[in-house]
This record gives sequence, C-alpha cells and structure tokens, in this order.
Amino acid sequence: MNKHKLYLAPFQGITTFTYREIYTRYFKGIDKLYTPFFVGVQKISGLEKRATDLNVTYHNKIEVIPQILSKDADEIIRFANYCSKKGFKEINWNLGCPYPRVANKKRGSGMLPHPEMIDKILRKTLTETEINFSIKCRLGYKDYNEIFPIINVINTHRISELTIHARLGKQLYTGDVNKEIFKEASQKCNIPVVYNGDIFTVSNFNNFSKEFNNIDRWMIGRGLLEDPFLPARIKGMNIPEKNEQKEIIYKFITSVYLAYRKKMNDRPQAISVMKELWNSLSKSFDHPQKVFNRIKKTKSFDEYENAVNKAFE
Repeated sequence: MNKHKLYLAPFQGITTFTYREIYTRYFKGIDKLYTPFFVGVQKISGLEKRATDLNVTYHNKIEVIPQILSKDADEIIRFANYCSKKGFKEINWNLGCPYPRVANKKRGSGMLPHPEMIDKILRKTLTETEINFSIKCRLGYKDYNEIFPIINVINTHRISELTIHARLGKQLYTGDVNKEIFKEASQKCNIPVVYNGDIFTVSNFNNFSKEFNNIDRWMIGRGLLEDPFLPARIKGMNIPEKNEQKEIIYKFITSVYLAYRKKMNDRPQAISVMKELWNSLSKSFDHPQKVFNRIKKTKSFDEYENAVNKAFE
C-alpha cells in the first residue's frame, strides 16, 4: 500500500451528494470528497434551502469538503461559518473554474491575474473564520507566470492545502498539462500542494509521482469518472476479476440511476443526469462511442434501461 492521498475532484452536476454517497459504498481508495461549488450565498436561510449537500460531513467514513465559488469576502465568511457549525473541518475556495461565463466575472480562474484581490479577500476572510481553508486553482488564466504572485500571496496566509490543476483557465481541459511550471510552483509553495490534471491510468499516476517526488496528494476527476476503480488501482488494493468489476459497476450505476429517479420524482430529467455520467463511464467499455451513442439517444426510462443492459452484454 502506498502513502499517497487521493481526492475526488468536484464536477458541477456530476459529483453530487447522490453520486458521492453511492460511489463510496462501492469503491475504495479515495481519502477526501469535494462538493461541486456553492455560489450566491447571500443569506444563511437561502443556503439552508438548497444545502442537502451540507447535511453530511462524511460519506461512508470519507471526509467531505464543501467548496465555494465567490469573489466576495463576506459571502465566503458566511459560508465558512455555516459549514463550521454543521461540523465540517475544512472548506475549499474555487480559483480554478475555467469556464468563460465564470472567469469573465473575475471568479474562479478569472481571479488569478489579480493577486492583490485574492490577498484582500484572504486577509478579511481568515481573520473572521477558524475553519481550515484550502484553495483549488490553475497555473493561471491566460499566462503561466500568473501562478507565482499567487504562491507569494498564499505563503503569507493560513491556507491548509493548495490544489493546482496544471493547466491555464483558458485551456479548459484541452492541450497538455504544464509539468515544468507545476513543479516550480509546488517547490515555491510552503504549504502542502495537491496535483490535479490528466490522471487517467495507473501509468499516468506513476509517471507524475516520479516526476513530482515532493507530492503525496493527488486530485482525480475525469479519470475516476471513467474508471471508478482507478483510486484502488493506484493504491495497489485488491481489485476483483474483470467479470466481477463489470458486475460492481453495473450495480453502482443502477443504484445511482434509481436514486436520481427517486430524488427527481420519476421526472425524465433523471435520464439527462445519467447521460452526463455515461459520457465519462462509457470510456471504460470496449466500444465507448457506440455505448454512449446508444444511451444518448434514449428518451424514456425503458429505453435507457435497455441501452444500459446492452452496454453490459
């Protein structure tokens, strides 16, 4: 068993409460779970109404870390203190979301060109909160040099952990990760750094861990959505034979489907959520495009169930 800690990356609309709860029932290897970001926390009463995600601090004994996307110190303080009262030990500030509709408003990775703004928010937030405060960011929004002033700011504050997705915001998820800049940034950082980006296989992981021998914390996103056994594989845990793996994945995806049907009162919207998941999961099948196309075309529950059964044949 290796010493590495593995974290589940947050994805809006995908790594929901339902997904995390069921994932941790079937699969092992993950040490922390991050919620998709909360936004628009104007009042605590508003947060109460939509915060099913914040009713549980652990899923099957694995710690949950709530995440916030904001450029308003008061909003972050409100969220942090609410989470603290609910029993959470840590919150995470999202400075990594790459999507233009977010970044253009100087939120997510759009704030990375403005270290003075980040510094000001941290100064206020950290004097009015006690909960552990971690940050997730990218190497910059438009330019790799943006990460270094950010590291300088972070080094002067009480930050518990920094997760860096080794791309620029404007890249979204395309192009290569920049290993050289990540390495340099992680070495200049005086707090624990978590690597994120392009860990799809054990071989990817082994290459990164050789290259970054100062890193022992890793965040996995798309790779885990494609192969739910990936964290266990990385940690060298016992993995069932292929047929049993198939059976476990079938039970897992069926449990998620039934949970969403129940949660959404049998509205067809449940199928749309499942299609999002299958967009990634289909990649672990022999004919990914064929599997996904078949599921993508479904409109009723019967059609969806038939398409899934065909995929597992």
